[in-house]
Amino acid sequence: MKLQIFVFAGLAEQLGGSVVIMEWEPEAVVTPALIKQRLADKHPEAAQALGQAFVAVNHSYAPDDQPISGQDEIALIPPVSGGQPKLVEITYEPISIEKVTAKVLHPNHGAALTFTGTTREWTHGKKTCLLEYSAYEPMALKTMEQITREIHERWNGTLCAITHRLGKVDVGEISVVIAVSSPHREAAYEASRYAIERLKQIVPIWKKEIWEDGSEWKGHQLGPWNPLG
Repeated sequence: MKLQIFVFAGLAEQLGGSVVIMEWEPEAVVTPALIKQRLADKHPEAAQALGQAFVAVNHSYAPDDQPISGQDEIALIPPVSGGQPKLVEITYEPISIEKVTAKVLHPNHGAALTFTGTTREWTHGKKTCLLEYSAYEPMALKTMEQITREIHERWNGTLCAITHRLGKVDVGEISVVIAVSSPHREAAYEASRYAIERLKQIVPIWKKEIWEDGSEWKGHQLGPWNPLG
C-alpha cells in the first residue's frame, strides 16, 4: 500500500519536501501513530516536531489509532498560529509552571510531571538571602536543547521542556522548571530525574549563594565535574 502524505511549514523542511510517499505491506493496519513513528525513526531530527503534530485524514483531525486506507487523503499538520512552542528558554522574569508544563502536554501521553527548583532559605545551617544565576546563554540554550533530544530518544518520544531563570532569585521563588510528558509514568519519572542531573552536568549556568555575611559561587556539587562524561 502506498500513501501520499502532505506536509506543511517547518515540518516540510525537516522532512525534505511538501509531499512524503510511504510504502506499507498490503495487509498492514496503518494509523496516524504509526505514520509519525516511522517518520521519526527515519528523520530523528524531526522527532520532536512530529510528536507535536497531528494527522488529518480526509480533511479532519484523526485520533492516533484511526485506521487509514490507500484511498484516504492524508496530511501531517504541525501546530498552527504561532508554531511549535520553544521547549527551552532562559529568562530574567518569574517562571510560570503552567506555561512550561503546557508545552509538553500531548493527547497520546498519559503522564506529565513537572519539577520545580526554588531558592531555599537554609542550607547546611547557613541562612540564604537570595541566589543569583548567570550563564553563557547561547551555549546554555544549546545544551538544554541537547538534553530534550536525549530524553526524546532515550524514552521513546518523551517530551521535555526546560525554563531556567537568571539574575536574582529570592527565597521561595522559582529558578528552574522542567516538565516532561510520556505515554507512561515510569518514563516520566526517569526522564525528569535525568533532565535535572544532566542540566547540572553540562549546562553552563552558575549559581551564587548570597548570605547575610557573605557570598559564594557554587558548582554542580555532584562529584568531579566532567561535562563530557
